[in-house]
Amino acid sequence: MLQIDSVAEQKRLFSLKSYGLNKKKDEDFCQITLLATHITKMPVSLISFVEEEEVWFKATTGMDICSSERELSFCSYAVESNSDLFVVENTLKDDRFINHPYANLKEKPVIFYAGICLINKEGFKLGTLCVIDHKENKWTNEHEKSLRLLANQVIKLVELNKLNKSLKKTEKKLKRQNKNLRNFAGHVSHDMKMPLANMIVTSDILKLKYGNLLGEKGLEYLDYLKSSSLTLSDYITGLLDHYESNKVVSDNKETFSFNHLIEEVIDLLNINIDCTINFPKKDIDISTNRAIFEQIILNLVGNSIKYNDKKSTVINISYKRKKQKLFVKVEDNGVGIPKKKVSEIFKLFATVGNLDRYGKKGHGIGLSTVKNLVEELGGNIKVKSKLGVGTTFIFSIKE
Repeated sequence: MLQIDSVAEQKRLFSLKSYGLNKKKDEDFCQITLLATHITKMPVSLISFVEEEEVWFKATTGMDICSSERELSFCSYAVESNSDLFVVENTLKDDRFINHPYANLKEKPVIFYAGICLINKEGFKLGTLCVIDHKENKWTNEHEKSLRLLANQVIKLVELNKLNKSLKKTEKKLKRQNKNLRNFAGHVSHDMKMPLANMIVTSDILKLKYGNLLGEKGLEYLDYLKSSSLTLSDYITGLLDHYESNKVVSDNKETFSFNHLIEEVIDLLNINIDCTINFPKKDIDISTNRAIFEQIILNLVGNSIKYNDKKSTVINISYKRKKQKLFVKVEDNGVGIPKKKVSEIFKLFATVGNLDRYGKKGHGIGLSTVKNLVEELGGNIKVKSKLGVGTTFIFSIKE
């Protein structure tokens, strides 16, 4: 046998431990050992991993065993051999194993052993996929081909396990970073709100008290200062709404009238233009988080009003139920979205480029927030639009 403390062995052990495998039996691995017994007609199949002093078994078929001393395990012989295949057709006829305790068991002795080494992409033998018989048996080329294929599947499962663990670690790290970013954005945004409010109020005071001394150009500068402050304030409010949308909890369900909620949204919008909003003819009761649902409708209808260049704004709101989901459509006759921009509008800070009816440019926050809220309710959102004709948003929620 090779010396356990050799440099090569230490590298092999380090490679094995890098996978972070646990010693619990795994159904995916057990299915492979079950296949191995069927294909080879052997009563026992094991998937082993060879550590410093112990060989433990991730999957077993035909033998109830969790681990073995490394010095006694046939799998350690396989790993320490010069080949990736280790076969003993009759241990009692092999000088190495005549007196081996496993070969001389009174019940179910290990007489036949064949193990294919589990070799990873670095070339290290991690363990074996082996088959065992309690009597002398013959090893064939077909057996070898089949067991090699199954051994490759074991290695793929091991590598996949490592990849999944790595992805979970990355996911946790990203969640921590996103949380820190949200907290930072929230603090900064809150801290900026008060100075901006002071600038807006100060502009009004200066205009009221000293307007006659400033002249036309001075008043124009004050108006510009106030307008810029209001725009930045709206931008910060949008940012806060966006990051708050990542913290909402959708579990707080209640049942309410669809049409009644639309009426409340219209009241909140305080519409002062020529606007027709068509409701569904038949009202329904829906069950979801009312506050989140209202925020989605408020944002979509608000956008339909703001980004409309027609003399009369028309908004159609409809719904349909399908497979325990509610699909809501908000359709308008507004300015529309350029085709090349449609795929980007739900990204944070993505803007179409159009000015709204008040001459202001959007910040690209609102629709990203809507997408977060829709997903929080277990649905998704999509958009169809034609430039100069109008836009249709369709979103779904789980009820």
